Amino acid sequence: MKKKVTWLLCILMLFTVFAGCGGESGTTEEAGNADGQTIKLGYLGATTGSVANYGIPAEKGMKLAIEEINAAGGVLGKQLEGIYEDNKGETSEINAIAQRYVTRDQVSAMVGDPCTGLTIAAAKVAQDNQTVLFSPGATGEGVVEIGDYIFRNTLLDKFAVPVVVDWMVNEQGWQNVAIITSLNNGYSMALTPVFQEALAAQNANIVLEESINDGETDFTAQITKLKNANADVLVFTGYYTEAALLMLEAEKKDLDICLVGGDGLYGLDLANLGGSAVEEKVIFYCGFSSDEPSEETAQFIEAYRAAYNEDPDMFSAQYYDAVYILADAMTKANSDDPTVYKDVLAQLKDYPGVSGNTTFNEDREPVKSPVCLMTVRDGKFALLDRIGTSEAEEMAN
Repeated sequence: MKKKVTWLLCILMLFTVFAGCGGESGTTEEAGNADGQTIKLGYLGATTGSVANYGIPAEKGMKLAIEEINAAGGVLGKQLEGIYEDNKGETSEINAIAQRYVTRDQVSAMVGDPCTGLTIAAAKVAQDNQTVLFSPGATGEGVVEIGDYIFRNTLLDKFAVPVVVDWMVNEQGWQNVAIITSLNNGYSMALTPVFQEALAAQNANIVLEESINDGETDFTAQITKLKNANADVLVFTGYYTEAALLMLEAEKKDLDICLVGGDGLYGLDLANLGGSAVEEKVIFYCGFSSDEPSEETAQFIEAYRAAYNEDPDMFSAQYYDAVYILADAMTKANSDDPTVYKDVLAQLKDYPGVSGNTTFNEDREPVKSPVCLMTVRDGKFALLDRIGTSEAEEMAN
C-alpha cells in the first residue's frame, strides 16, 4: 500500500513539473500565448552595450503603447503581446533574434532597430519571411529598398540635413566648416556625404576633414588640427560618446566651438560624460522634443513620466508611435496578417503621432515634420529651434 501511495505521489509531481514547463519562450508582456489569441510584436534594440542609450528608452516607449492599447480593448479583439530580446548592438545577435521572432514566435511585426546597419540586417530576415519590420530609428539609406515589408517612421537624414545646414550657414553665419567622421561607424560614414552635399549646395567652405574611430578616447591630434583650421563650427557625424570626448578635449584646449550632428548624438551619456563642455555647445537634429508639446504629445509625456519617472526621448516616442501605427493599419485591414495589412500601412498619411506628423511616400519612406534642433541645457536635452520639413523634402529631391 505504501508503495502504491509513493508511486501516485511521484506521478502527480511529474505532471506538476511538466505542466509548469510548458510554453516558456523568451520575455513577453502577456502570458497564455498558445491559444493564438494575442498579436505578437517583436522588439528590436539593445538594452546593453554601446547603443543601449537608444534601446532602453525605445523598449519603454513600446511597452507603454502596448499597455495603453490593451487597456483600451486591444486590436481586432486580441491583446498585443510584446516579445523582448537584447541584441546588444551586434549584427550576429539581431540576425538570430529576428530569425526566432519569425519562426518560433511568428510575430505580426518587428519593431526596431534604432540603428540603420542593424535594421538592414533584420530587414532582410523580415522580407524573406514576409513579416513587417517597422524601424523607429534607422535614418540612413538602404532600408526600405530591401522590400515592401520594410517601413520606418523616423526623420530621415536626407530631409533633415539640408535644412539644418541652411540654418547653420544662413542663420548662424557659420561659413567655414570642419567635419570629423568615425571610420568604423556605418552611421557616421553614411551621414558625412549627406552633410558634404548640403554644405556644397550652400557654398560653405569645408576647411578641415578629419577622422576618428569609435572606442578611441584620445582626440588630442584632431582637436589640435581643428584649432588651427579657423573653423566656425564642427560637424561630427558619429555617436554621443565620441562627441562628448571631442568636446572635452576642445574645452581642455580652450577652443570655443559648437558641434553639430545627427540624432546619433541623442543619448544621455552625451550630457553625463561631456558636462560643461557640451552645455549649449552641441546641437543635433531629431524628430521629437518634449518642449512646447502638442496636446497628444503632452499626454504621452505625462503617461511616460508616470510609468518610468523620467522624460521620454526621440526613441521612446517613435517606438510608441510605431506600435500605434501598426495597430491602426491592422484595424483598418481587419487583419494582423502582414501579407494583408502591409498594403494599408503603406498608405499612411498625416498620422498625428507624438513624434510629429508622418506620411509615407510612394516608396514607403516617411516624411516627418518638424525638424527639432536640440542642445544640452542644465544637463538635459532642450529644444533650440523647430524647422519645417517642406523645404527639406524639396531640397532633398
